[in-house]
Amino acid sequence: MANQEILPGSTINTESTKPRILLAASGSVAAIKFESLCRIFSEWAEVRAVATNSALHFIDKKALPSNVMLFTDDDEWSSWKKIGDGVLHIELRKWADIMIIAPLSANTLAKIAGGLCDNLLTCIVRAWDYNKPLYVAPAMNTFMWNNPFTKRHLDTIGELGITQIPPIAKWLACGDYGTGAMAEPSEIYTTIRLSHKPRVVVDECS
Repeated sequence: MANQEILPGSTINTESTKPRILLAASGSVAAIKFESLCRIFSEWAEVRAVATNSALHFIDKKALPSNVMLFTDDDEWSSWKKIGDGVLHIELRKWADIMIIAPLSANTLAKIAGGLCDNLLTCIVRAWDYNKPLYVAPAMNTFMWNNPFTKRHLDTIGELGITQIPPIAKWLACGDYGTGAMAEPSEIYTTIRLSHKPRVVVDECS
């Protein structure tokens, strides 16, 4: 563990603790693949999920794996009752080892680049500890992807340390062909697995 002294007689276990993955979806038609992402990652990690209200148009909540808890904006407001209660976006930020936003819509990209935090997802990003990995998989129409604002916003979030998993070129849901489709869930999963550094767990000997 970072900044933790390892006592004499202790052993280091790098395998006993699963990574904690926070998967988030914003409002892109690519959110139809969110169920697949949740299933792939839940075979390897502890997974919690976050979806914006727009993303919920494309997600069948009942189809998500039973071991994946989905949080929405409604949970942010309903979970807090009084001073001293946990704040959901802070608790999720503390819980997660890694955050992945897939899909990342043009709108949510712009919000993050501008520091806006008007829903559960963007509040988590605004509170995020950038010593922990945060990945985004953009998904948008080709014309939106090629808009100068997109490069500007990607450069801005890149300066924060956010890692982009680039979109691919294919026929899009709207009928256009070009770059803008979200990377396939298998590619997103492979990218995270290859870059993941297991947490170090110290087992103290009695």
